[in-house]
Amino acid sequence: MASRRKLKKNVNAIIEDLFMHSMMQELLNPEIDKNKVDDILTRIYNAKNEFLSRISHTEPGNVKEYYKKFREDFSEETSQIIADIVALS
Repeated sequence: MASRRKLKKNVNAIIEDLFMHSMMQELLNPEIDKNKVDDILTRIYNAKNEFLSRISHTEPGNVKEYYKKFREDFSEETSQIIADIVALS
């Protein structure tokens, strides 16, 4: 298992990419609804806080299952955010 530090860096990198793509959609397409972009950016920010918090406060016990669930949840959330970003254009 990777260290928590590396995992946090990976989460931050993915979140930054999602944020950048959202902002690029807004800048390149002036016809996009700004409220939808703001909602996506808020969702990205909340996802960052949630997942970094989950890394910092690992539940004792079955750590392997905890991080397996973490990866599944993170993958699902980022996939939904990506789908929302694609739906903007």
